[in-house]
Amino acid sequence: MRNGSKKNVTKAKASKAKASKGRATKTKVKASPVRAAKGHSAKTKAAKPAPRKLAAKPSSAKPEATKLAAKILASKQEAAKAEMAKAAAKGELAKAELAKAAAKSELAKAELAKAAAKAVKPVKQEPPFSEGDYVVYPTHGVGRVQAIERQQIAGQDLELFVITFDRDRMTLRVPVPKARQSGLRKLSSHSVMETALTTLRGRARVKRTMWSRRAQEYEAKINSGDPVSIAEVVRDLHRHANQPDQSYSERQIYEAALERLASELAAVDGIERDKATQKLETLLDAA
Repeated sequence: MRNGSKKNVTKAKASKAKASKGRATKTKVKASPVRAAKGHSAKTKAAKPAPRKLAAKPSSAKPEATKLAAKILASKQEAAKAEMAKAAAKGELAKAELAKAAAKSELAKAELAKAAAKAVKPVKQEPPFSEGDYVVYPTHGVGRVQAIERQQIAGQDLELFVITFDRDRMTLRVPVPKARQSGLRKLSSHSVMETALTTLRGRARVKRTMWSRRAQEYEAKINSGDPVSIAEVVRDLHRHANQPDQSYSERQIYEAALERLASELAAVDGIERDKATQKLETLLDAA
């Protein structure tokens, strides 16, 4: 009986121990509701799948824009290359032109050198007039070359024309190099003298200006040495029998022009000066 009671006591203690362990477990479970909630939420979170990120769909506009930009860049590069090629071509052309110019310059130098090597002493030019020629000096009229002589003037050896004017009893010496510049010329041709005579037969053209101005114009025409201009002075100042007489100054200018024209006409036609004067007056009276 004792063994049996002991066993029962042992079983009772074991059952009590189990019961106490169960209560402790229940108490522990009840005492940690937060942990249970946390675990539940963790389970919930783990259960929910993460949202998937949508992959960006490739845009069709971006590749087209990229291609267009690439084309534009390529065209710009080609244009830049073309400009550089043009500039290089121009540079080469400029170099070629410089080379040509240098070659021409060298050729010109060579030609000048040849000309200098072949140069000879300049040929002495003959004087335009010879001894015995009749010449016309603008301010003195018709004269004759008496001689061509050399004189030393101011340390220079000069060749001079010695011209005599019989009517004025004057001798004039003109340097040969300055003869053309001074207006010294040969006698007029027969055709020029015919033109002067035709001018004499024309109608007088007297300007209505002050006499002092007209006198200056007349003297300028006489000193020009041109026979046609001198004929105009004679024609404009000539007075017919039924016209009023000339003034003293008009008479002086008229006679100077008539004498100048008659002297050249006599030398051209080979007649005396008086006969040449009569010829001119006859033409004036018949006009």
